[in-house]
Amino acid sequence: MTLTPERNATEETPVPEGHVRLTIDGQVVDAPKGELLIRTCERLGIVIPRFCDHPLLDPAGACRQCLVEVEMGGRPMPKPQASCTMTVADGMVVKTQHTSERADKAQQGVMELLLINHPLDCPICDKGGECPLQNQAMAHGRADSRFVEKKRTFPKPLPISSQVLLDRERCVLCQRCTRFSEEIAGDPFIDLLERGAKQQIGIAEDQPFQSYFSGNTIQICPVGALTSAAYRFRSRPFDLRSTAGTCEHCSSGCSMRTDSRRGTVLRRLAGNDPEVNEEWLCDKGRFAFRYTGSQGRITRPLVRRTDGTLTEASWTEALAVAAEGLLAARSAGGIGVLPGGRLTGEDAYAYAKFARVVAGTNDIDFRARPHSDEELEFLAAHVVGGTPEDSVTFTAIENAPAVLTVGTDPEEESGIVFLRLRKAYRKKGLRHFQVGPFTSYGAEKTGATVLHAVPGAEAAVVADPGADVVAALEQPGAVILVGDRAAESPGLYSAVSALATRTGAAIGWLPRRAGDRGAVEAGALPTLLPGGRLVTDAAARAELEQVWGAPVPATPGRDGDAILAAAASGALAALVVGGVDPQDMTDPTAAITALREVGFLVSLEIHTSAVTELADVVLPVAPDAQRSGAYVNWEGRRREFAVALDATGVLPDCRVLDTLGVEMDADLFTQTPAAAAGELERLGSRRPGVAAPDHTAGQARRPGYGQAVLATSRQMIDDGSLQIDEPALAGTARRPYVKVNAATAERLALVEGAEATVRTDHGAITLPVALTDLPDGVVWLPACSPGSHVRPTLGVGHGDLVTVGPAGNGSAS
Repeated sequence: MTLTPERNATEETPVPEGHVRLTIDGQVVDAPKGELLIRTCERLGIVIPRFCDHPLLDPAGACRQCLVEVEMGGRPMPKPQASCTMTVADGMVVKTQHTSERADKAQQGVMELLLINHPLDCPICDKGGECPLQNQAMAHGRADSRFVEKKRTFPKPLPISSQVLLDRERCVLCQRCTRFSEEIAGDPFIDLLERGAKQQIGIAEDQPFQSYFSGNTIQICPVGALTSAAYRFRSRPFDLRSTAGTCEHCSSGCSMRTDSRRGTVLRRLAGNDPEVNEEWLCDKGRFAFRYTGSQGRITRPLVRRTDGTLTEASWTEALAVAAEGLLAARSAGGIGVLPGGRLTGEDAYAYAKFARVVAGTNDIDFRARPHSDEELEFLAAHVVGGTPEDSVTFTAIENAPAVLTVGTDPEEESGIVFLRLRKAYRKKGLRHFQVGPFTSYGAEKTGATVLHAVPGAEAAVVADPGADVVAALEQPGAVILVGDRAAESPGLYSAVSALATRTGAAIGWLPRRAGDRGAVEAGALPTLLPGGRLVTDAAARAELEQVWGAPVPATPGRDGDAILAAAASGALAALVVGGVDPQDMTDPTAAITALREVGFLVSLEIHTSAVTELADVVLPVAPDAQRSGAYVNWEGRRREFAVALDATGVLPDCRVLDTLGVEMDADLFTQTPAAAAGELERLGSRRPGVAAPDHTAGQARRPGYGQAVLATSRQMIDDGSLQIDEPALAGTARRPYVKVNAATAERLALVEGAEATVRTDHGAITLPVALTDLPDGVVWLPACSPGSHVRPTLGVGHGDLVTVGPAGNGSAS
């Protein structure tokens, strides 16, 4: 937009191409064609009241609060116009409430109408103190009301889901919630009901408001009609302490605000970050924060005594015991380090440095999940060293003509990526292709063409996706997004690399955990050192040795599974374990056995877990709310956050490891996150320049009588350890099912809606049957949902064979 200075007609500058010239409150302005009038006013700093308008939603003109006076061709329009729906036009003359008595009177009349049935309950309303209706009633409303009749009332609150409560009498029918649900999330379960004076927001009786993004409707509601079950009546906005932060629940790195009171987090709100999450949060990021105060939270060090019990100890004693045990193990057989994928970049760097400088090993792997050597090669070739300037970003997804997703279901595993895909599909006609076993809810909402693949044989599908897919990916700006589940399918990372080379499409790696990308950059891997340096590169090792002042091992280390196997056999004498859940590992039973059998076990954890139950020393570490630092999101973008709660008595991982290192006669110089971040930044980052992986494609297993090939993946809201103590959030989780196609159901004598049992020699899972478009002979189970913990229960994973049959059949055949 360009402000045009006053000139004589003969001196008037030409209108820029693609723009129109109009006058607003006496100011001549050039604005892009098609721009909404209310946006042009915003650019001029002219505030127009509104309720229904939102910059990320389609115009609705529902509340009529933004009325302005408009002249076209010298003739005034007969009635004030809604500036949120009218686009600018050449020669238009606009008078807002600041210069037009008519517009001001119209706005006051609309405000009076909106307040007729609105209750006067501001002192107890959750929105009180941050309410647009309060603010605009003061600024643009009348001082008195002419309405003397009885106000309309409804029973309240109406639970439209377990975590969203509706006060219908507060609603001004702005339709922000309904438009968000339909346009942004693609979950049109909430809508306008009735007509005229009886019109209200509601849901269908048989369709609860089940959406992974429902909390956004609470935040964008301008009047307090939608409230959070977890926050309702807990605090007033002016009593809260607000801290800018970053979400820890996935690799998107969403900007958010943490609101706390008296040392307790009460709510989270989405931050405004156009480059990442715009103004949205998924419900897991918004509501899953009570783990910081859970009953299992560890706040004091624990040491295992001679009688086998874990008891509280001082930091001095616990660090001394840990150092003594690790020093003995270092000379006896060595130490393995398993940091986990929930770390900030600074903490991951501290683990990487601890492994090399203190433990003297490259036996370190953050991947607390199924993984492969092929993945290590892929990360070195395509991921490490990438930045938003030279890698795939959220903006690149939004502008891409075509996107292929492999080894991930974005709605379940990276909600904000899903929202960008949906936005690109709705606004720009994105062609989305998804390699997977069936058409997921997210695939439907992004218009995806599903390339069905039998588990274990995804690489063959990616290698030959069809001429249409190849042509789409050959377009400039096309993107391939690959998730960390690709490690469960042999040859899949190699096939993705080959397809990208063939088509020119850019590759983006989309891990599920928040700390995975930062851990790659920090060198928390057996083959990579910090900053993309290869363990086998003598010059890179020498560079680090000069900075660290200590030798760096030259032999690549063991991966996570091999570290656990070595610990179980006695080849490794000790383990240092961060936020790792053994149930997420490739073989949970083997992982638990290794933790039990290893000679010495040190655990750095937030709350009790299967690891802390077996540890010799437990060192408590700070959750995100009580530490500062930064995640590196999947784009390679650094996402900083500050301390939100009092951190007295709790330490971040980097400080604990630094102090433990001092006890072992080595100084990591990672006393603070800032110190660790500064050293990592000084080291710099690079792309190793290694060849892409080239592994043989895997083959699908052939099921026998009564058998099926197992497909499994996680749902966003499930039994994850950071979702504990969140009953309202758990109430919106998608129900777990045994999913098969109709032909497979008939062959296995399964009936839709009835229960089926999926079993192995290790255990069994029984759930209701749902039919979907899976390939023949394939069964899908949620990996970590109530009643369905696949790897711990069945002892198998994606691509393995299982026996399936109606519940109650002992043979399940």
